[in-house]
Amino acid sequence: MAKALVLAEKPSVARDIARVLGAKKNCGSYIEGEKYVITWALGHLVTLADPEAYDDKYKRWEMETLPMLPDKMKLVVIKQTSKQYKSVSSLLSRTDIDKIIIATDAGREGELVARWILMKARCKKPAFRLWISSQTDKAIKEGFSNLKPSKDYDNLYFSAQARAEADWLVGLNVTRALTCKHNAQLSAGRVQTPTLAMIVAREEEIQNFKVSEYYTLQAVFKTFNATFRDSKNNTRFSNREFVEKIASEIKGKNAVVSKIEKTAKKTPPPAAYDLTELQRDANKKFGYSAKQTLSLMQSLYERHKVLTYPRTDSRYITDDIVATIPERLRSIAQGPYQKAAMTLYRKPLNTKYIVNNSKVTDHHAIIPTEQAANFSKFTFEERNIYDLVVKRFIAVLSEPFEYDEVKLTLDIGGHSFYAKGKVVKSAGWKEIYGIVSDDEDEELENKSQQLPELKQGASLPVLNLKIATGKTKPPARYTEATLLSAMENPSKQITDKALKAIIETTSGLGTPATRADIIEKLFSNFSIERVGKEIHPTAKGKQLIKIVPADLKSAELTAKWEQQLQDISRGKADMKKFIVEMRKYSSSLVSMVRASNESYVHDNLTREKCPDCGKYLLEVNGKKGKMLVCQDRECGYRKGLTQVTNARCPNCHKKMELRGEGEKKGFFCTCGYRERLSDFNKRHESDGAGKYDVKKYMEKQKKDDSANNPFADLLKGWK
Repeated sequence: MAKALVLAEKPSVARDIARVLGAKKNCGSYIEGEKYVITWALGHLVTLADPEAYDDKYKRWEMETLPMLPDKMKLVVIKQTSKQYKSVSSLLSRTDIDKIIIATDAGREGELVARWILMKARCKKPAFRLWISSQTDKAIKEGFSNLKPSKDYDNLYFSAQARAEADWLVGLNVTRALTCKHNAQLSAGRVQTPTLAMIVAREEEIQNFKVSEYYTLQAVFKTFNATFRDSKNNTRFSNREFVEKIASEIKGKNAVVSKIEKTAKKTPPPAAYDLTELQRDANKKFGYSAKQTLSLMQSLYERHKVLTYPRTDSRYITDDIVATIPERLRSIAQGPYQKAAMTLYRKPLNTKYIVNNSKVTDHHAIIPTEQAANFSKFTFEERNIYDLVVKRFIAVLSEPFEYDEVKLTLDIGGHSFYAKGKVVKSAGWKEIYGIVSDDEDEELENKSQQLPELKQGASLPVLNLKIATGKTKPPARYTEATLLSAMENPSKQITDKALKAIIETTSGLGTPATRADIIEKLFSNFSIERVGKEIHPTAKGKQLIKIVPADLKSAELTAKWEQQLQDISRGKADMKKFIVEMRKYSSSLVSMVRASNESYVHDNLTREKCPDCGKYLLEVNGKKGKMLVCQDRECGYRKGLTQVTNARCPNCHKKMELRGEGEKKGFFCTCGYRERLSDFNKRHESDGAGKYDVKKYMEKQKKDDSANNPFADLLKGWK
């Protein structure tokens, strides 16, 4: 009897599909049933070959061998997962398998995972696509009853192939060129370099910013304050004497209400979440990195099956999803969401803020599935992400926030003061969050406040006059939240009007699925570092932007390429033409680096020598703490100096640092608390944590801090 081979991306997904399809025979690397054989990749099983696979000369890292422009890109099996590839390849060639069902993640990279495996295995059997937005049993069943020919997704694959080849051509060529030219561990890329350039440019703005003082004058009344403004509507003044003069002229005088304006206003609910917006909010509210949020979302999608597909760039749903909304509301009607969800369930649905067919491409917005959550199985972090999505889903189905905006103008001794306030009429969507101010980020003189009922011509006593001193602020450093926004819409960084108009029609730097990894690459290659929530460029990052070819720093150029990739996925652009453009561009980048007169200097060199190669070590701020790394990429030696751990101080409960070696290794807290590692282990054992738990914890800390830099494997042959 002929069977279909189902290729999933991860074992956990494969097990869910096997259960739904009734396949029960576990064969180690696959699960078999009467009609289906279900197997899996482990992420990518196949990748683009390293440069040395094309020519022995590329084994030597020399400027003379650049640019590297293979006539045809080769695919190779990834060594670490070669055992699983052999199993999948063997299944593909089985005579009783007559068709393939691609069930990898329904997106650009998921398509690439499957197509490269099929291509490497030279599988020519008919292929079909499972395209689902949630991992519930219902979604899987419906997906299998609505399989599409894989050729319907050829353009998506061409887009993924173009992205991979472009990153190989640009990233490896410019990385080798910079590394050879400056004898330093330098890496650059099609998206990471313009992203770094934005961070460095912001730092330069901050450093060059000149702070100036300004003064405001406020009249204090019984229940509100009013701010002085001159005939040109200015409220801030650089001359303190001018403000003091106004204050002295009106001292002891009453205010007369000269004008009252009342305007009815509505604030519609925010759109549902796409991945980037969710990453932004998770960073603002909980301090989660973009990568951490994606990982938590993936767990809620795959493991718990309570949220839909995470890697989406849409904030809307299509008409066909509307019929499922009542069931989704029932699934979330528990705990703190029960009242709000059931209120919406019992009323006619308000979908005008969530339905927009034209703004949904491969996947709709992130929304709850029809499967109820089991909160006891969630981690604390998963619960936070679930909370964000559910509240946003409830909000977007709710009515607008309605209020009356009141603007008040007062005359005090011939000088004009103003105040604004609001009277809430209906909380609407804000009820799920608790009514909050619309203007939390506004300056003091612009904030809304509750105003009393007043009539024009009324006289009010002034209780006090306050002269407030303020200082102009430089632009804020990027956090992961604001950096994601800048990557999504780089037009804000561009002053040229023509370029700005072009860039506003593109998809920005990277995609929702890749932006988190780009930011992580910049951290792991020590181009940027975290200080609290803020992102600072390192000395290495600043120098790198000075020596990198100007073209590669261009946000508009990179964003336009990303738009071309999107057009390829929609059949509006040609993959081959794009690759030809990337080959030419890679050659020009190498030429620019070769001709450059810029120099690179290690300013973080220590006096400690590498025990392996004898070169001086560099001190860098790793993601988890300070490290010493060898300046020679071929050597690759690393040594942790300090590690920010998850161990909490028993006094102040802040995260402690792990420092020292051997018997002197111990935990240190900013409050002054110190504890040897041996004592820490004993304390945890007495608290109920066994030796295995402590050992596992320490291994995880070590693993987290010793992850290789991007391009590490590809750079290991450099001499």
